[in-house]
Amino acid sequence: MIKDPHKIIIRPVITEKTTQLKGTSGVICFEVARRANKIEIKNAIELLFKTKVAEVRTQTKTGKVRRVGRNMGKTKDWKKAYVRLREGEKPIEYFEAV
Repeated sequence: MIKDPHKIIIRPVITEKTTQLKGTSGVICFEVARRANKIEIKNAIELLFKTKVAEVRTQTKTGKVRRVGRNMGKTKDWKKAYVRLREGEKPIEYFEAV
């Protein structure tokens, strides 16, 4: 169980897909700690951004195999969360609290 909300929410994921989701359906994407569950993610978002969360969906991404010269390596596995806010809530600005 992770207590600090700054350790749960690592960074926003800003891509073309997440920007489109934010504009059309109000869904924001964050990189979160791998051990965090949906309830901890919801509580962290509500504490950091002072807004109400309607739904949290998570997805675990496996790291990619990379090669540098003849050496093989792997990037780290990570988890992302799609957060949908309740109707009537103010939209999250990325640089408010993170």
